Parts: sequence; C-alpha cells; structure tokens
Amino acid sequence: MTRWRHHLHAHPELSYQEHETASFVAEKLRSYGIDVTEGVGGTGVVGVLHGNRESERSIGLRADMDALAIEERNDFAHQSKNTGVMHACGHDGHTTMLLGAARYLAETRNFSGRVVFIFQPAEEMGGADGGAARMIREGLFENFRCDEIYGLHNWPGMEVGTFAVKAGPMMASGDAFEAEVTSTGMHAAQPHKGADVILTAGHILVALQQISSRNTDPLDAIVVSATQIHGGDAYNVLPNKVTIRGTVRAFSPIARAAAEPAVRRVVEGIALSTGAQCKVSYAQQYPTLINSQAAARSAEIAATSVFNKVETNPPQTMIVEDFAFMLEDRPGCYGWIGNGPDDNGRILHSAWFDFNDEVLPFGASYLASLIEL
Repeated sequence: MTRWRHHLHAHPELSYQEHETASFVAEKLRSYGIDVTEGVGGTGVVGVLHGNRESERSIGLRADMDALAIEERNDFAHQSKNTGVMHACGHDGHTTMLLGAARYLAETRNFSGRVVFIFQPAEEMGGADGGAARMIREGLFENFRCDEIYGLHNWPGMEVGTFAVKAGPMMASGDAFEAEVTSTGMHAAQPHKGADVILTAGHILVALQQISSRNTDPLDAIVVSATQIHGGDAYNVLPNKVTIRGTVRAFSPIARAAAEPAVRRVVEGIALSTGAQCKVSYAQQYPTLINSQAAARSAEIAATSVFNKVETNPPQTMIVEDFAFMLEDRPGCYGWIGNGPDDNGRILHSAWFDFNDEVLPFGASYLASLIEL
C-alpha cells in the first residue's frame, strides 16, 4: 500500500482530470477480480464485489481521488511530479486504503451480499458541481444500489491508531455569498460627490458578524467569514466597485436558513444608508454531514476491532465535506482517522503536507471490517 500511495502522491491530478489515477484504480480492481465501471460522474470508478454468502445486503465504501492546485514544497522521493498540483489533503491515502480493503475482501470474500467500491472524483471542487453530487445525479445509487455508505478522512493532530465517529451532525453545511457594492467613483479629495464603496464595504464587513452574534440562536453554531475583498486601483481614487465574497457555515437547518436573508438585509441596508447600490448573490453549496444512528454504531463496532482508541463524541468541525451529499441520499457514516502530529506542515491543504503511511493498515482494515460485520 505504501508503494501505491507514493505513486499516487507523485502523480496528482486536479478535479475531473483524474485520468491516470482512475486508470490506476481500475487496473488494480480488475486484477483482484472485481467488476469495474469507469467514467461514473466524469472520472469516477466503481467496483462491485460479491461475498461468499448470498444476501440482498449492499454496502458502499467511498474514497476521493483528486488533488489540489498547490505547489508542493516537500523534497522527498515521491514528491509531486506535476507542477502546481499536489495531494495536500490526503486523498492519495484515502484511495490507497480503499484499494487495500478491496484487495483483501476480494481474496477472502468472507462477507454476505456485496460491496460497492466508489472512487469519487472532484471532492475538492465541491458543491453541486463536485464529484459526489454529480455521481448521484448520473445514477450512482440507481445503477449501484447501496443500502448504506461509509467514508473516512485523515485527521492531522489526532494520534495514529485513533478513530473518531459520532451519530448526528459531524461536519458543517457550507454556503457562499458575494456582495457587489457600486457607486459612481470619484477623486479621493472629493468624497462628497458620490457614495464611498470602500467605506460601505467596511461597514458591511463589521456588520456581517452580527449574524452569528445577534441574528441566530447562541446555541446554534454558525460562522460567517468574509474571505475576499476586491476594489480600487489607484491610491487617490475612490473606486466605483468593491466586491466582497465569503462563506457561511452552520449545523442547524434553522440557523442556515436564517443566514441568507440576514446577509441580504445587512448588505442592502448598509448600502442604502450610504447611498451606494448593491447586488447580492448567495448559493447553498454543501449540506450538513449527518451520520445515521445505526451506521455510526456499525462504524464504532468495526473501528473498535481495529484501532487502539475510538472517540465516540469528537468535537464537530466547521470544515465541509461533499460526502454529505451521499449521506443526504443514503444512510451511512463518515469518520476521521488519526494522521499523527500536525506540526512541521502536516496540516490539511498545506504545501508541506504528506499523508502518514503508518495510517494505511488501520484504514484498510477498518473499511474491510465494516463489510465483514
């Protein structure tokens, strides 16, 4: 598995460009005697394997395959050979662990029913355009029935040999907004001749924080983050446009539903007060990732047979994950697998990140154990 993982790390591919990765996966699966379908949801690969005991039971296991547009800063032998692209989130490890589970299950077939191995493209693209949503739209679960579905993600900062899982909401929903504030633009020495969009944007940035502090229940976790602001070209000119972009993340459907009208009210109200014009767009991108009670219990049982420690009440995170689309469509469970210390660049989406190979046997064994329950 380490050799496979190093090969994948050295040859990363961006979302919907995972052609070599998909071919590598398909070739491995076929060599194990698994039925393979390629091109599912773009560059996705699906394998189907039957156990040695007849049953209508059909369980899905999912791994993501895509990399990120980051220039790798590591200098080890398996560093990325593709300029400006690297596996900075550990999808090379996720793919490898599922391949390891597939090989073992194909050799033993000590389970009832069938297992569906889902190698998903474009997790990093996310939202409705991402791999999970597209695979579902293009008939993933109609063509490859899954009664339940399971996935996992490496978690830097959590000890190797540790697994974390909980029933209910585990990862946040994620929405995106854009506010375009416009005016006539004027000389910096004559601000009275129009509406100052820089000043307006400043008020908007501050006021957006009242959504979480004053417009939603204090017990409902929600975070509103303005992540981009663009405007102006010259030091002595007040521009005619400023664009603000950001995200809204929440767990509660009530808090999430309240956020969009609150964002619109804040932006439009402040623009009106300064005399500027505005246009607001808002897109719901990721649902909340919610593990079903029964699947979370199965995951806990399987993990207990493999890991040194299983955390059953880990803190929720505002990070989003497009596996949430699959859990909207089918019951299942998503867990975190400890990737070891998060120092020296071992954090997700870092140019110095590298998946910890010590984790591979734990993840592959856990995925196989889910099927053998």
